[in-house]
Amino acid sequence: MKVAVLGASQNTEKYSHLAVMLLKSKGHEVYPINPSLEDIEGIRCYPSLQAIPEKMHTVSVYLSKEVSSKIGADLLKAAPSRIIFNPGAENEALEEKARAQGIQVLEACTLVMLKTGQF
Repeated sequence: MKVAVLGASQNTEKYSHLAVMLLKSKGHEVYPINPSLEDIEGIRCYPSLQAIPEKMHTVSVYLSKEVSSKIGADLLKAAPSRIIFNPGAENEALEEKARAQGIQVLEACTLVMLKTGQF
């Protein structure tokens, strides 16, 4: 499955970093997104969703409401099948717009979903 991680980090203690690594170890095609990074442990980073040449099945969001609101139009334009808003990344207005567009929206933890087979 093709999965983008919005807010991916090189900091090994950040949940977004752990998600990138766990997604990769579980065999998913992971696309970290962070305009400040070139790669995370050898996995190419992208500056935005629009920079990814593939259509994403899932976008896992690790951005604050303030930041995700600024890129909400880009997220909706990418039209993934599913968006996961991880704890602390909830954005009610953006979630409503995504649902109205037919995108599955979850307020959940990507790490827990991966570790419990619910991903």
